[in-house]
Amino acid sequence: MEIRSFISKEKYEELLEFFKKEGEFIGEDEQETHYFDSDVDVRIQKNNYFSRIWMKKGKIHDECREEIDVKCDKSDFDKLGEIFKSLGSNVKIKWFRKRHSFRWDGITVTVDYTKGYGYILELEKMADEFTKNSVLEFLKRKMNFLGIEITPKEEFDKKYEFYKNHWQELV
Repeated sequence: MEIRSFISKEKYEELLEFFKKEGEFIGEDEQETHYFDSDVDVRIQKNNYFSRIWMKKGKIHDECREEIDVKCDKSDFDKLGEIFKSLGSNVKIKWFRKRHSFRWDGITVTVDYTKGYGYILELEKMADEFTKNSVLEFLKRKMNFLGIEITPKEEFDKKYEFYKNHWQELV
């Protein structure tokens, strides 16, 4: 389960300080992610540590999505892209993100800046069919505790569509 919200640059910096004090710092990462023009949400990513291919089932920005993730050596990123290109899939979007990750009260917290897209706070916690509703409510209470209003899915969808159509100019 994950919920997210757009935040201001000031809130971004405030949250980094809060989680450095109140959470457990997991790490900082620079990520390059490529989304492909396929019928499913499939991506490749290169970060400071490894590359990976992963697929998210369901619709983008849904609160609950199953993920299939395969990690590879960082040096394999270009090869992953070549595989998709050979299959007839092209890159439809590239993201360039700086991510700060923390653990806080049983939650994985990411405080992100994505070039051309903005600042985002994301709270994530694993759930199954039996616990997803209670986990979602828990995450909402935590977002409220932080004084952040959850950005509606429609706003994320609208901003995503704009970014998808203009990412090359924005980055």
